[in-house]
Amino acid sequence: MNIRFLALLLALFLVQPAPAAKRPNILWIVIDDMSANLSCYGEELIQTPAMDQLAEEGVRFTRAYATSPVCSTFRSALITGMYQTSIGSHHHRSGRVKHRIQLPDGVRPVPEYFKKAGYWTCNGSGLPGFDRRSLPVKRDTPGKTDYNFDWNRSMYDSHDWAGRRKGQPFFMQVQLHGGKLRGSSTRQYDAFEKRVKKELGRITDPGKVYLPPYYPRDPVMLRDWATYLDSVRITDRHITLVIERLKKEGLLENTLIVCFTDHGVSHARGKQFLYDEGTHIPLIIRGPGIKRGQTRRDLVEHIDVAALSLAAAGIQIPDHVQGRDILALDYEPKRAVFAARDRCGEAADHIRSIRTDRYLYIRNFYPGRPHLMPSQYKDGKIIVQRLRELNAKGALNDLATKLLFSPTRAPEELYLYQKDPWQTRNLAADPKHAKALRQNRARLRQWIKDTGDMGPESPKVYALEIADELSVAKKNSERYRTFKANSETYKRWSAEGK
Repeated sequence: MNIRFLALLLALFLVQPAPAAKRPNILWIVIDDMSANLSCYGEELIQTPAMDQLAEEGVRFTRAYATSPVCSTFRSALITGMYQTSIGSHHHRSGRVKHRIQLPDGVRPVPEYFKKAGYWTCNGSGLPGFDRRSLPVKRDTPGKTDYNFDWNRSMYDSHDWAGRRKGQPFFMQVQLHGGKLRGSSTRQYDAFEKRVKKELGRITDPGKVYLPPYYPRDPVMLRDWATYLDSVRITDRHITLVIERLKKEGLLENTLIVCFTDHGVSHARGKQFLYDEGTHIPLIIRGPGIKRGQTRRDLVEHIDVAALSLAAAGIQIPDHVQGRDILALDYEPKRAVFAARDRCGEAADHIRSIRTDRYLYIRNFYPGRPHLMPSQYKDGKIIVQRLRELNAKGALNDLATKLLFSPTRAPEELYLYQKDPWQTRNLAADPKHAKALRQNRARLRQWIKDTGDMGPESPKVYALEIADELSVAKKNSERYRTFKANSETYKRWSAEGK
């Protein structure tokens, strides 16, 4: 009888969740507009000691990809663990004013699961007294959310973990400005360079910058990229301070840190597009149960962060979550990962991609439109303005002219992306790769069907979203005029079947 009683007690103990105080804290470091330009990923011009140390003490993923290369759609997918195309949140900055978007039945943001499990949920800068730009503030504010659906603000308890009960585990999102720090104009570059000199001692030398082959070594381009690299340095310094705070408070060893960016560098072929420059992201995980100094080379997606975080906290992963626990002992590597680009601001687009071990296949559903389509956001950047100016003068090389300024796009693109790191040689018409083209075309088509990809907006919804955007812009401003004029172009293209 005693043996049976003891066995029953043991069984009960094994199936009971660990007490809340024993569960690890979960801390996401989410960085805007930044590619894997870290020294632990091979960047040689700058050093990133904080993120390098996280990699040394944990696991670094070399082939992590965003399922969407723009902030709001990425974050909508991240916080639900689902493809943005499956939940209707795939159009950038949608559902914000009169036109609202609801999550599908049963789908909930992951902070709600953490809160229900007894976690203190918070979203901020990770440093009281400083904002996401690493600048001092008099009053702390919540961190960036940018979700394209209606959500309950009460799913976050606070902007910081300091307010939790003694011993209560926390789920924290540290939101950092990343590549956005550099701005998009000469005036903003000047101000940021002044700050970098003051805080870090020197700025990165533009003359030593390495650019992708389709960007000219023009002074504007070089300065922009150097300033971008300095934004990486400022970001790394902020992360250093967050880690020091965790150490000081005795929290580091019981905190799972997941560090990643929300898409690649904001540039003409980066952010908003499905090439590696736009979707390849760093992903570093350090914490309880993570073996030191690992490098993972299998394909993973950013929606996996939600699944692995829930699992680490002992919370059952809901059936609807499409991300996977990539840290599970029985995890089987993915054979392919997927990404999508849709409307960004007024710029209506429809692109899908699949990556396998060897190939990147991209399907352009609007091939009659140019790569650098009219965009109030993109055309507001000095780098894009300079590219347009150089193109008008005929001063770009053939590769830049072809990839950035062709009036149309190939309906299909196929790249051996590990041998062609900047995806400059489209093999879709090459007979040697015809089998791979057919296979990837079919697999992408099946993924679209299986995941319930909601596709383009109807003309009616597009008009509603444009009206919402214009309602919050200052009338007669340049932004208002440009956005409205561009939207009329897209409406005309749509009516023409372009």
